Amino acid sequence: MFLQGKIIELMALQLAPILSENTKQTQPPRLKSTTIDRIHHAREILHFRLDNPPSLVELAEIIGISDRTLRHGFKTLFGTTVFNYLTEKRLERAEQLLRNGGGTVAEVANLLGYSHLGHFAGAFKRKFGITPSECLLGKKSISAS
Repeated sequence: MFLQGKIIELMALQLAPILSENTKQTQPPRLKSTTIDRIHHAREILHFRLDNPPSLVELAEIIGISDRTLRHGFKTLFGTTVFNYLTEKRLERAEQLLRNGGGTVAEVANLLGYSHLGHFAGAFKRKFGITPSECLLGKKSISAS
């Protein structure tokens, strides 16, 4: 019994540094209030230009920060990348348009800046669990994530 206790104690001593490294809370990088305002402005620009968004570098230039700061700040503030955010918003808008009779699948895809109908349809199905055509016909979403 004594020997088992000592073995467990040694194991605990060996594991303690590893466990403390894994449980350390990493604080997100602090952003200046002006940077936060600029990143929020970038998000607004994306909302208004879903059909023809600027590139990441262009967006950073428009708001006056580096593309690296934009990437890291956007992820910190919104929990997603600029590209993923843009894709999500485009798909959400596409679903609204299709459900409300805003055009054919091809028209909606083109309106939102998708140059390949197959890419649009695949992304739409991954997000909503149904094809854009099924959405247009009024079928219920299976897995709106």
